[in-house]
Amino acid sequence: MPSRRQFVIGSAAAAVATVGGGAALVSNRGPSAAHPRGTRRPGSGGPVATGVPRATSTNLTKFADALRIPPFLTPGASLTIRQKAASVLIHSELPPTPVWTYEGSFPGPTIEVSSEQRLRVAWLNEISGAFPVTGIQVPFTDLDSILGPGRGSAARDASVAGLPAWTVVHVHGAVTGGDNDGWTENGVSPGDTQLSEYPNVQRASGLWYHDHAMNITAFNVFAGLAGSLLIRDDEEAALNLPSGAYEIPLLINDRNLDTDDQGVPTGRLLHRTGYLDTGTASSPARLNLPFIGPYNLVNGVIWPYLQVTPRWYRFRVLNGANTRPYTLRLQVENADGTTTPVTGALVQIGSDQGLLPSPVTLDELTLAPAERADVLIDFDAFRGKRLRLVNTNVNGPSPLGPEVMQFRVGATAVDDPFTLPATTSPSFVRLTRSAIPAGHTSRWIAFGTSDGTPLGHPEMWELSETAAGYQPLDGDRLVHVTDQGGAVRTFRKEATAFDDKVGFFVESSGWEVWNFLHLVGPGHPMHVHLLGFQALNRDVYTVSSASGAGTDVVTWSAEHDRAGVLGDEEKGWKDTIRVEEHELVSVAGQFTGATGRFVYHCHILEHEDEGMMRPFVVAPREILDRMPHTAHHH
Repeated sequence: MPSRRQFVIGSAAAAVATVGGGAALVSNRGPSAAHPRGTRRPGSGGPVATGVPRATSTNLTKFADALRIPPFLTPGASLTIRQKAASVLIHSELPPTPVWTYEGSFPGPTIEVSSEQRLRVAWLNEISGAFPVTGIQVPFTDLDSILGPGRGSAARDASVAGLPAWTVVHVHGAVTGGDNDGWTENGVSPGDTQLSEYPNVQRASGLWYHDHAMNITAFNVFAGLAGSLLIRDDEEAALNLPSGAYEIPLLINDRNLDTDDQGVPTGRLLHRTGYLDTGTASSPARLNLPFIGPYNLVNGVIWPYLQVTPRWYRFRVLNGANTRPYTLRLQVENADGTTTPVTGALVQIGSDQGLLPSPVTLDELTLAPAERADVLIDFDAFRGKRLRLVNTNVNGPSPLGPEVMQFRVGATAVDDPFTLPATTSPSFVRLTRSAIPAGHTSRWIAFGTSDGTPLGHPEMWELSETAAGYQPLDGDRLVHVTDQGGAVRTFRKEATAFDDKVGFFVESSGWEVWNFLHLVGPGHPMHVHLLGFQALNRDVYTVSSASGAGTDVVTWSAEHDRAGVLGDEEKGWKDTIRVEEHELVSVAGQFTGATGRFVYHCHILEHEDEGMMRPFVVAPREILDRMPHTAHHH
């Protein structure tokens, strides 16, 4: 079991032309005709409560309920999606659970569009009633203090109970203008509508849509406002991948359950978080910890099962958790009740922003919040067996066990027309530093604490490089970075709060390299709106900090230690990247396809809500040249 400190700190050129400009440009691919527009495929599965006794404790039966498959929507040029309150079963032994949904589905319907199919969506807020989630905060003493199922004797947080239905929809990974992106402050109240347009000039990929309302994203997503969006193109269609009933979205997350005074689950979801009082009597400070829960859900069902035939399936996997990372692995159930790990059964063919160049065979797959994976599994080798999908990640292991879901494989052989191809994306080109245009912009972002201690409040800093001989000012936070060759650069924190002045002005169609340096604290999955990128490197640094005597100056030093691990599955097009403590992760991409004001942020939702989010502006060079405050970026 990780210690308290471990949990708090570590929880949670020609080639450029061929690449086609990151996520936005598609190489001569028109909309696919394989998926007729204007159709709806009903959802299926999910718990059935008929004749099932209600739970009298927080111990629920695992694999008691079928996996819920959300409806599939294949719209034409326009679509209306209603946000509405609903009651759903998340386990057959529980009372109905109040949630907020898109179209009454938990999770929301899977929207399916073709590349270059322009789609206009009216996100209509029809939510009624009180906020459906119980919120509590408890002192953090150990993992059990926040991971224990149920509310215990903790009092309900009235500020959570009083949250209004104020929503903003963001299509995560979409290339669309700033006015369509779901700006976090542009909240929509019940009775109003958010109108957004999505050109979908993107390669085939698995995106997702979710709420992005300022300061309450964690609560709104927790309440149920999330769903998947799939973009199709001809390159994907040529692979003849498993489709229809054999292509299944898996939205994985964790939750807790509210209980009554006798410890019996009420059916309500429970947002139970911890806090640490880290200050002094004269200078009190509180560190709020993000949510992590004991129950694993897939498509809104606790520990479901899926009946499969012995053939290839395609799973569109999304980590939709607030905080929890998932390291997913298959295990075969044995007759004596034990399980045996399976090797090489997960075949990843795509990442956040599209297909990988070729299949990657994995024993296990790690996804941080908001990361996605396009995964194939051939169940033919497991006829008549039962497999468990488990989470082996060591950050905050659930006291209720690692199980995520179960696969029940049929015993009878079936004809399967699918053959795994050697190449999945002939158009894919791997980015290298030498292929990025020489005039690209390089940006630096650091994750640290203002006081230089491990238990300080986590912050995200935009950095600027200081000139030689710079004399620190009171309040400065400096970062010395020593690279692999021994060269030292010094950076100064320029901005950290959302409302600090905008510091990143990006040229439309410009190539950029963003460097994320993690000094101390929990890992951060970083998401940049609009940008599809590739990871260039992951390196490990030795980090220390020192405070100036008699001054409010903290200096961090980060010295290159060794190359980190950047797996083949991470070398595709992405929009979210894991950055762990003491790592430097550099990503590159082209800001093309749209302009406007966007944000980048940590996708631990409570971190995002508490300030780890910053705006940036994308505009044509001619416009940037007329902005006096951007002159230093020329």
